[in-house]
Amino acid sequence: MKIHIVKIGGNLINDKKWLNASLESFLQLQGNKIFVHGGGSKANLIADQMGITPKFMQGRRITDKETLDLVVMTYAGLINKNIIAKLQSSDCNALGLCGADGNSIKSSFRLKKTDTDIDYGYVGDINSRSVNTSFIKFLLKKQIVPVFCSITHNGKGVLLNTNADTIAAGIAISLTKEGDEIELHFCFEKKGVLRYLHDAESYYKKIDFRLFQTIKKNHTIKNGMIPKLENAFFALKNGVSKVSIGQPYYLNDVNNKTVLCL
Repeated sequence: MKIHIVKIGGNLINDKKWLNASLESFLQLQGNKIFVHGGGSKANLIADQMGITPKFMQGRRITDKETLDLVVMTYAGLINKNIIAKLQSSDCNALGLCGADGNSIKSSFRLKKTDTDIDYGYVGDINSRSVNTSFIKFLLKKQIVPVFCSITHNGKGVLLNTNADTIAAGIAISLTKEGDEIELHFCFEKKGVLRYLHDAESYYKKIDFRLFQTIKKNHTIKNGMIPKLENAFFALKNGVSKVSIGQPYYLNDVNNKTVLCL
């Protein structure tokens, strides 16, 4: 089974034009497909309205109990259901899910290996056994499009905030191990991974793992782009067929985005 997995980030979700473009491009993909979304920018806006100061380390959100409640409401509620409504309006039979629904994605609290490690709080990490592939493939065979937000659960009644790029890569890898051909698309507002942050046309057409290590070391990339690329290369190393990063307009075009390769 060939499956497209499309992940979009918070800046696309916040902008109506970008969100509509993302969903239109997703709808044009033929065959089986899965949609994954974050929503960090929207969560930041709501946090500001509620007087909560977001905290980040190494591009990842530190999640205390108050922040967990906020992101669950934002990701699994407001954002997810708006996306479902838009897809349904185009006759796409989509189903909104967090990891607890159908036991689809389990995770574990991020462990502190030493006393000096960062405590991320209610943040979940997933592994190769986290994804309920039989449930996801059941939905696809019934022509239901899964739409996952970036909330998982630990199987003990606790919801956990999990990076959406990690979820997309985890689903891709798990389905690959089932023998499926997976194409993974990370979509954001730039044309690709930029050489120069202030030059929108300076995106890399192709990045291999060695180049990634170089540009990470010299700080050409930083913040959220680092975990995004780490997840992308992890997916490739675990058998995912194709991974790309770029604008949603070009899901079917290999020439206008950054393509990752080993």
